[in-house]
Amino acid sequence: MTPTALIGRRGELAELTRAWSRVTSVQAGPSVAVITGASGIGKSRLVREALHSFTPAPVPVLAGTARLHDPAPYDWLAAVLSRRDVHDASLPPDGLAWLAQHPDAPAVRYAPGALLRIAVRTVRALIGTGPACLVVEDLHALDPASLNLLGELADEPGLPALLLITSRPPEHPLVARTVARLAGAPGAIRQHLGRLSVAEVAEFLDDRFGDGVTPELAEAVWSRTNGNPYWLMELLAAVRGHEPQALVTEPLPAHLSLDAAPLSESAETLFTSAGADLTGREEEVLACLAAGMSNKQVARSLDISVKTVAVHVSNLLRKTGSASRTEVALWALRRG
Repeated sequence: MTPTALIGRRGELAELTRAWSRVTSVQAGPSVAVITGASGIGKSRLVREALHSFTPAPVPVLAGTARLHDPAPYDWLAAVLSRRDVHDASLPPDGLAWLAQHPDAPAVRYAPGALLRIAVRTVRALIGTGPACLVVEDLHALDPASLNLLGELADEPGLPALLLITSRPPEHPLVARTVARLAGAPGAIRQHLGRLSVAEVAEFLDDRFGDGVTPELAEAVWSRTNGNPYWLMELLAAVRGHEPQALVTEPLPAHLSLDAAPLSESAETLFTSAGADLTGREEEVLACLAAGMSNKQVARSLDISVKTVAVHVSNLLRKTGSASRTEVALWALRRG
């Protein structure tokens, strides 16, 4: 019997497996797979199935994601470092502590380009001789510094790793540029997961109920769930223990009646604002934020106090209609 997670995704899984084979046999450089799709469409499931099926198994698997509500520079790498130790005497301890977001990290006096080089060296130290998998989920929510790091890793010569990257369809300009950069790497794989077809939903239900599923029932369930694997799994959980007909007679779980959260008002402003009345100093602070600098780094770069930087950042949030530092950075890139 076909594993449920693979229904409708066998071709994508086979393509990822071939990419892993190239990493383990050639090791001429990194391989990249970018997987996009709507929320609940099965991106994470596909990645998990791929990691489980890879032979030989990746050594190691480095996985990280974003802090959705308060993104900080190099969030992806900080998440990786929270679970792994780096053993490389050539890495500067203060820079490493800053990248790991240690609360007691010393003040860092590195320019953004220098920090980026340290971040790449840190990933190399974690990978060792590999072969490794770098798992990046929710690319659309990552901070600008992490996006830049992933682009550098995709271009890093001889890196014995497969970058498995998932994202919602990119809406922010910086995310769209990053997806284009990653998908343009030599030999990169670009996959977009759509909703399941009626036939695939029927196969999904046959896997659970056997012969009790008619074509009419499968089409009705497809219509109720819009072919979204997450909705389908939630509906199956809600009717567990009932006959298959309950899939169309029982109400949908309440949380599925909520549409995907729309862009916040501030996020909409991010893409519609034609400009803002910024002072010269605010323009300078904005450029630093777009480069992924922290308030301390901005203060050192512009020779002003951290408190003054905080005031400028607050003014930038207000003037650009942004809800976070990341949105401000994206606003800056959109504005050019």
